[in-house]
Amino acid sequence: MAKIISAAEAAAMIPDGSRLAISGFLAVGAPEGIIDAIVERGVKDLHIIVIASDWENRGVGKLVVNRLIKSAQVSHLGTNKAIQAQMNEGHVDIELVPQGTLMERVRAYGAGLGGILTPTGLGTVVEEGKQIITVDGVPYLLEPAIPSDFALVKAWKADKMGNLVFRKTARNSNPIMAMAGRITIAEAEEIVEVGELDPEAIACPGVFVKYIVPSPEVQNG
Repeated sequence: MAKIISAAEAAAMIPDGSRLAISGFLAVGAPEGIIDAIVERGVKDLHIIVIASDWENRGVGKLVVNRLIKSAQVSHLGTNKAIQAQMNEGHVDIELVPQGTLMERVRAYGAGLGGILTPTGLGTVVEEGKQIITVDGVPYLLEPAIPSDFALVKAWKADKMGNLVFRKTARNSNPIMAMAGRITIAEAEEIVEVGELDPEAIACPGVFVKYIVPSPEVQNG
């Protein structure tokens, strides 16, 4: 069984300097309640692994504007002027990673693999400093797996075993992020008893999830 905890309890588990794989794309499917608790607690020097840096007032953007981020591996910065400014100031170290490569590197860590081979980035600045491996005459970049201490994800529904269901495009990076955290904490809009979820709808099995946090919608509903 996954343990049900509050967002504040989840934030208290995360020490300064942690590596966080956080779900969502432009804040859709982001664990806003947990993010708000991290901001309130002031957990700092974080490294985040995210598809996008969202907006200043939504998703992981709230971590950015409060200057809690030390570094990030991310695909998209275009909607968050704060992270652009902090990058230019040298306050945040950014590794820009093509989105497909980013998610495969996260998935590789969750699957216990050392990395992936991809042609994406060959002949560009992405190639700089990386090993090229040729397979059957075709060159590939060796991209290492991306580790994370915690995965923070957002589900539409969760059962008490930690099985997760996501709603429409809010699914995005959630299942892959969930499998890659050493400790995975899932925020859920609805928590149900075991057996109530349609097995065909479960996109993340509970074996990956250690803790469940009720969303603010649940707490206030």
